Amino acid sequence: MLKRYLSVLFLSGASVAVFAQAEVESAEVAEAYRVEMEEQYNPNSINPIPVYEQHYKVRVWRNMDLLEKQNKGFFAKNGELPKLIMDAVMSGELVDIYASDSLTTKIGKDEFLKRLQQEEATSYPAWDPSNSFYTDDIVSYNGKNYRALRDSQGANPETSGDDWAATSEGKAMNYMASDVSSIQIVEDVIFDRRRSRLYYDVQAFELAVPGSKTRTGFNQTLGWFKYKDLEKLFRAHPQKAVWFNRQNTAQNKNFADAFLLRLFHGTINKIQNPEDETIAEQYMANGRPYRESVWAREWAEIQMMEREHHLWEF
Repeated sequence: MLKRYLSVLFLSGASVAVFAQAEVESAEVAEAYRVEMEEQYNPNSINPIPVYEQHYKVRVWRNMDLLEKQNKGFFAKNGELPKLIMDAVMSGELVDIYASDSLTTKIGKDEFLKRLQQEEATSYPAWDPSNSFYTDDIVSYNGKNYRALRDSQGANPETSGDDWAATSEGKAMNYMASDVSSIQIVEDVIFDRRRSRLYYDVQAFELAVPGSKTRTGFNQTLGWFKYKDLEKLFRAHPQKAVWFNRQNTAQNKNFADAFLLRLFHGTINKIQNPEDETIAEQYMANGRPYRESVWAREWAEIQMMEREHHLWEF
């Protein structure tokens, strides 16, 4: 009887061990499958195409000038695309802001607001009732700046309207949405072997103030954003994210649909290459003039169109 009991006990323990081992192996297989699937799909894509379906792929950087006539639909007065993004950052609706197109390192809202400043605030001396002040002197009092209208001593800037006038001089000035007219777009151009079609998979946007609006003469980058986040923002605000159709306002579209339909013009700035150089840098490195790189960008666009035509035969 004891032997039979021990045998049953041994078999039960062995069964538990086998089942436990099977569960561990099943979990490991599931984890391996999950990792493999993550490697096959781009997490930054809206409609990701698995790697095993990609017959051709190249990453392209485009400069989108919102002041161009073709892009004006994204830059209608008081309905600018940058304004929608900037307001979303201010309100906290758009949280993730990135330092570069790699979309790995984030920057905070404070850094974004700092980059948005056109002029930093100027500090003025605090008003002191024992000091004498003269016409056009500027002082700070209770968080506001005041300009002296006449010579005075002891006159409180807040209550002495004849002696002092509130002024906005010295306050930090931010770039307006109408100043942020430069967008850099990063997209993957992918030919799907299963559907036999070329897709433009937008990955990231960069908002920038063009050099014509900055003191340095160089573009002022405000931040990079995942297009996946922006597309969600556009869909969430159909009344604000409006691409303006100047020919027929009955056909105004959401920003997301306008990008999906390729209703914008973006000049190719860089095509993925081992040196990570822009087309202009490649030409300059070979001693070629800048004007030739301008033609080269247009030629790169034509080559991509021709490649798409040939891939249709695949």
